[in-house]
Amino acid sequence: MASTSLGASILVSHCSSVPEFQVSGMRLVFGYKGFGRRTSRKGFRVRCESKIQEKELRRCSPFLERLSLPREAALSSNEWKAVPDIWRSSVEKYGDRVAVVDPYHDPPSTFTYRQLEQEILDFVEGLRVVGVKADEKIALFADNSCRWLVADQGIMATGAVNVVRGSRSSVEELLQIYCHSESVALVVDNPEFFNRIAESFSYKAAPKFVILLWGEKSSLVTAGRHTPVYSYNEIKKFGQERRAKVSRSNDAGKYEYEFIDPDDIATIMYTSGTTGNPKGVMLTHQNLLHQIRNLSDFVPAEAGERFLSMLPSWHAYERACEYFIFTCGVEQKYTSIRFLKDDLKRYQPHYLISVPLVYETLYSGIQKQISTSSPVRKFLALTLIKVSLAYTEMKRIYEGLCLTKNQKPPLYIVSLVDWLWARVVAFVLWPLHMLAEKLVHKKIRLSIGITKAGVSGGGSLPMHVDKFFEAIGVNVQNGYGLTETSPVVSARRLRCNVLGSVGHPIKDTEFKIVDHETGTVLPPGSKGIVKVRGPPVMKGYYKNPLATKQVIDDDGWFNTGDMGWITPQHSTGRSRSCGGLIVLEGRAKETIVLSTGENVEPLEIEEAAMRSNLIQQIVVIGQDQRRLGAIIIPNKEAVEGAAKQKISPVDPEVNELSKETITSMVYEELRKWTSQCSFQVGPVLIVDEPFTIDNGLMTPTMKIRRDKVVDQYKDEIERLYK
Repeated sequence: MASTSLGASILVSHCSSVPEFQVSGMRLVFGYKGFGRRTSRKGFRVRCESKIQEKELRRCSPFLERLSLPREAALSSNEWKAVPDIWRSSVEKYGDRVAVVDPYHDPPSTFTYRQLEQEILDFVEGLRVVGVKADEKIALFADNSCRWLVADQGIMATGAVNVVRGSRSSVEELLQIYCHSESVALVVDNPEFFNRIAESFSYKAAPKFVILLWGEKSSLVTAGRHTPVYSYNEIKKFGQERRAKVSRSNDAGKYEYEFIDPDDIATIMYTSGTTGNPKGVMLTHQNLLHQIRNLSDFVPAEAGERFLSMLPSWHAYERACEYFIFTCGVEQKYTSIRFLKDDLKRYQPHYLISVPLVYETLYSGIQKQISTSSPVRKFLALTLIKVSLAYTEMKRIYEGLCLTKNQKPPLYIVSLVDWLWARVVAFVLWPLHMLAEKLVHKKIRLSIGITKAGVSGGGSLPMHVDKFFEAIGVNVQNGYGLTETSPVVSARRLRCNVLGSVGHPIKDTEFKIVDHETGTVLPPGSKGIVKVRGPPVMKGYYKNPLATKQVIDDDGWFNTGDMGWITPQHSTGRSRSCGGLIVLEGRAKETIVLSTGENVEPLEIEEAAMRSNLIQQIVVIGQDQRRLGAIIIPNKEAVEGAAKQKISPVDPEVNELSKETITSMVYEELRKWTSQCSFQVGPVLIVDEPFTIDNGLMTPTMKIRRDKVVDQYKDEIERLYK
């Protein structure tokens, strides 16, 4: 606890001109009436005084608050006890370098590492002033910004636990998270957001206080509100005043400090989940510190490099990456989907950390730009890109970077012939590939703006997108993890960036593949349930020991619920450099079981269908049906453009048949692009409203919520199969 008195009181003695005798808990003073002149012993008196000074016990981040022993050497990462300890190391190394640039909030903000540390220290002390205690839960409902980072680190540094979520979540979801987590106070993004949730929270939650990160209190709806509200600047001012008072007086002696333990809970993160209700994932300081110490194996960030942050900071993937990059001295710029395209060009970031949908969007934008260019330029660009795709395919073969499930390596002579063939073809294609590099790829890379690598996580990266970026010379590193694993458990390294995989495991982390039904451990190359064990695995689900026991066994193995396999070790052949990689093939609970008993992985079909520029979004359906179906949101612009080439727009009958025409065109495209898949899609439902975060059909990390989509269109699906 942060503000309780010590069990044993601290005795304070004072000098006196009369004899004293101290007894535990009190002071006895012996003297005489008329002391200094002769008098009888009859005048002797005894005065008993008791003076007790209680010390306030504080939980703290020892290195952040400079409470560790004086040191000559720089602080080592192995010495960190809590996540906020990283700031002392960063200030020692990169004090005057720019840490964050936040251009789209009012006021726009830029902080060096030294300034950012002071912001955090002021916020920590300000939180203590308003009564935050260790182990309390503080809800942090806001989107990514520099002040989100300060609030996050400030709450952690008091020994409290932050419970995080974004402002775009529904009021019902936020209220459920607040109440289930037993949060006692609320930190919110801005007045507009607070006004949206105030009524529900005042009746059902009653926080002790509310802190506004941005905006003014004058914009708040005050009717019926009794909860104290503080602005970010007020909390900062409280902290500055308390710190100044402590530094210039003897107040420092009033506190007894207790260091945060690495196994203490740092945060509770509620899973966004594509199915089911969110569960509170308890991550410790040690869970997050493991990420911070080891992500450099995958992302070799250097001081002064630029990162672009556009994912929600409260999400495990973005959050762990942000903590890590701040230990490298990088400059992070905050952006959003709205400004991403312009900011990529303006800032030319060395790294972009994002989800597959962003890379798919970049890919689609490039394809659209090529398709709208003149016929000669379009033909030239598409032809040269095809040449580069073929060249990089051959390059992967002779470098041994092709995936295979075969446990036995090919014969040496077969491998040698294969290697020679790939070398010869690549040699022939190389001049054209270099021409493509000069005429096409360099311009595309300049328009994308990523100068070193794009890091993709939070979902599956479609193979055609992966191959395209490789062909044009943009490094995209795909990683894997879950909120329950802090989150990164594997990722592709630049020196072994094998397409189709999610790379090798992070340090000290084990993988195994088990049979879905029997639980038997399967050999490399065999598909089954992916299980993980190691330092990234969560402490458990908050107040849900049953759910925790269902996913973490007695030996510490966490059941990810994902299907996948581990690549076999080969000494020869196309896969000789691919041993021990993790390959994912969908979620176990997303598998569609047809009434015929056949199991279908919808991801393969959806990825193939998304290659069509007429299809914007798709969800494959068919559980307990005889054949598969699909719910599709068409790309209206592309469909209208294609329709004009086939049908006269002035024919009045065409307008009446437009829905039927669109369905026919989309279905034709679907059949074309999924023809090589194991299963074909039958009936198709065309809907107009896209799946978005705002309508609840996508998670905050832009993954489609299959269960909610199916539930929303259940009546239409029933009619579709009749």
